[in-house]
Amino acid sequence: MKFQAPANLNIVPFVSVDHMMKLVLTVGVETFIRELAGVIEEDFRRWEVFDKRPRIGCHSDEGVIELMPTSDGRLYGFKYVNGHPKNMREGRQTVTAFGVLADVGNGYPALLSEMTILTALRTAATSALAGKYLARPDARCMAIIGNGAQSEFQALAFKAICGVNRLRLYDIDPAASRKCRANLQGQGFDIIIAASAEEAVEGADIITTVTADKNLATVLTDNMVGPGVHINAVGGDCPGKTELHRDILTRSEVFVEYPPQTRIEGEIQQMPEDFPVQELWQVISGQRPGRSSERAITLFDSVGFAIEDFSALRYVRDKLEQTGLFCELDLLADPDEPRDLYGMLLRCKAAQVL
Repeated sequence: MKFQAPANLNIVPFVSVDHMMKLVLTVGVETFIRELAGVIEEDFRRWEVFDKRPRIGCHSDEGVIELMPTSDGRLYGFKYVNGHPKNMREGRQTVTAFGVLADVGNGYPALLSEMTILTALRTAATSALAGKYLARPDARCMAIIGNGAQSEFQALAFKAICGVNRLRLYDIDPAASRKCRANLQGQGFDIIIAASAEEAVEGADIITTVTADKNLATVLTDNMVGPGVHINAVGGDCPGKTELHRDILTRSEVFVEYPPQTRIEGEIQQMPEDFPVQELWQVISGQRPGRSSERAITLFDSVGFAIEDFSALRYVRDKLEQTGLFCELDLLADPDEPRDLYGMLLRCKAAQVL
């Protein structure tokens, strides 16, 4: 994708929440997810060119605030994101985010965007992309345990990319499941609300766990997972937060985004440092196979990685010219004479007097 610097160097395109919603609706939710997954897939195929490091987290008893940076040598991107499960009880979002894309050549930002909605879309797109390579090709029924803010995006992504058309929903709060079912009405799903997690996974080809509580939980026990199932473990994404019993991991073929980060934050934080995992980018690029057999249990231990956010920002930026869904933000001081930054103040003062 061709990168073009803004014509006016002190102006940065800004995609607000309103712009993002209109962009998603203009493109279409499922089309947006499919196209975004394609960009993530493209970037995973060139994984080795990226600068990679675990995200930088500031943890507290209340939650976490993180920065997620990466660069392909031409563009630089980062995301600011928080995770505060208690926020829901206060009427706030558990996760909020914004991101920046910049030109490595001059360091100038080229895009500032909301990423609360975009993160939900990129997480779903990455989950379904992993499912495309790891789930059985005939998988059509998915259990979703945890029916909060991400559940509808996950459902629509697996429908758009993997052909899932049957959902079995469970949440400890029945109102969340009813909300999810209502939001997905008319979207081509056969939906059942289960009375327990055990009931939800009955007959499911894919199990998505996407709960919010920041603790070492056991959403799935070993006896709930049968042969041939693909597990999409999304909720365990920080130290001290897991969803799966460790016995499931020992029975599964485990795939991760970036091992140094996942060993700190993912389901495999429960396991020894030498616990064997495979990297998803190697499967996508054809360097390694996906599932080994029809009866194998595959597990995508998803924690989210900076390259996915980079891909999402890249995708959004390339949509702006044709949609115009952004505003111009006067973000950068850019004096006529680069060394005369103070002179900008004097000229502003003179203009105010006039």
